[in-house]
Amino acid sequence: MALEYSENPPRNLSEALWRGARLHCPNCGIGSLFTKYLKVADNCPRCGEELHHHRADDAPPYFTILIVGHIIIPLVLSIEMLYRPPLWVHAAIWLPLTVIAAMAALPVVKGALVNFQWALYMHGFDPNDRKDAVENRVSDR
Repeated sequence: MALEYSENPPRNLSEALWRGARLHCPNCGIGSLFTKYLKVADNCPRCGEELHHHRADDAPPYFTILIVGHIIIPLVLSIEMLYRPPLWVHAAIWLPLTVIAAMAALPVVKGALVNFQWALYMHGFDPNDRKDAVENRVSDR
């Protein structure tokens, strides 16, 4: 399979990921990426960049579970080995902490993933693909 040449200028991936982690627009870095907790704005309120093309789907929860799990599980095991608290203490500490950590990390991870897609021209963020998609939609009618 041959690689295709892209006419699009390269976008700074690390800058896009950082902006997404801060819940900002991948293009201008100022506008808000979300309109609600996890609802991605259709367009950036500042620069007008179209954001509705994203296809984050199940990736943000998956990566959030992966990240939070790698933080919480070593802490649980360390506390267990050092202090041997009763199970109800573990439940009282780790269940709320895990839920809070996951809820806090989820928008950050989703923002980074949406901006990742933008930086790599994935899922409709490529202006050349949008023209073809519109033409195909019109011809299908």
